[in-house]
Amino acid sequence: MKITLLGTGTSQGVPVIGCQCPVCLSDDPRDKRLRTAALVEAEGESVAIDVGPDFRQQMLRASVNQLDAVLVTHEHNDHVIGLDDVRPFNFLYKKAMPVFAQQRVLDDLQSRFAYAFSSRPYPGAPVFQMNPIKKGRPFTIGGLDVLPIEVMHGGLPVLGFRFGPLTYITDAKTIDEEQLDLIQGTEFLIINALHHREHYSHLNLEGALKLIDYLKPKQAWLTHISHNMGLHSQINAQLPESVNLAYDGQTITF
Repeated sequence: MKITLLGTGTSQGVPVIGCQCPVCLSDDPRDKRLRTAALVEAEGESVAIDVGPDFRQQMLRASVNQLDAVLVTHEHNDHVIGLDDVRPFNFLYKKAMPVFAQQRVLDDLQSRFAYAFSSRPYPGAPVFQMNPIKKGRPFTIGGLDVLPIEVMHGGLPVLGFRFGPLTYITDAKTIDEEQLDLIQGTEFLIINALHHREHYSHLNLEGALKLIDYLKPKQAWLTHISHNMGLHSQINAQLPESVNLAYDGQTITF
């Protein structure tokens, strides 16, 4: 199993337009963060998690030439607005792209990309196969087992995903005990950590580290990182040995 972190930034990305802070002006490539997304490759399948505004750039940068399905965590713009860019895979495979998300999210996508669901779509429009999923109900994509896990993004239920020993969670603030039980035993955890201050809908660094300490994975990586977190080189050096700031393009093999 392999996961490529296509993007590890927040909804604005890093650098932020117009910002002159040290992180946004940094020459370190680890401080350049596109919007959060990932690509999981296992059991012969290649599956994207989220398709934000940088999706095309991320696919090209990672030289991705296989995509079998898309998992969507939730309907916020920085996680879905690049969905139209699956069209090259429609043309390549000559079939609809399977999209897996909560029914609420699928309904939002159908409204947002209404032209793709028209009874008379224009030639070349993207084609999606919409698949509703629910928290705690596992499903498979080819030979890849996926377990959706509900986390709360402020008051909005969003999904993380467990793939055997790996759990990927973004945009979480709280997780109830029932869903935490589904994460127990995870060996490798990717979890959001926005910055240092308390936030109403995202874990901050302290909260993410407390959750990691509770779950005790072998290794953890932090994603969905704001420019307010600080320079990668400085913050990463302060983290526990088993925890690292993730960075764009990072590939982790399990």
